[in-house]
Amino acid sequence: MAETKKTEEFLTYKGRPLVRCGDEIYYGNMEEPYVIRMQIKSKKEVNGLEIADKVTVQLMATDPYLSPRKQLIKSSEKKGLYLAMDIADIWLERALAGK
Repeated sequence: MAETKKTEEFLTYKGRPLVRCGDEIYYGNMEEPYVIRMQIKSKKEVNGLEIADKVTVQLMATDPYLSPRKQLIKSSEKKGLYLAMDIADIWLERALAGK
């Protein structure tokens, strides 16, 4: 029997993977030098839907040999997921471009 290689398809945002685990969202490819971690700190209900209210955005290095403290490059707190995704994309683009 031939084995079929199963590839997981992730949601993408502007061509990069977007993975959610509970209240944490990772944006970017783990094979690249940097990735964004977003943590939903609080939620509110709007029209019967629970949406993110406060989100912490962190630019992190993916080097496994760095200490967790040195992996964190930038951090900010944004109001709402839209603003968090906006700054996350800008930070990741700049970091990967070497600026």
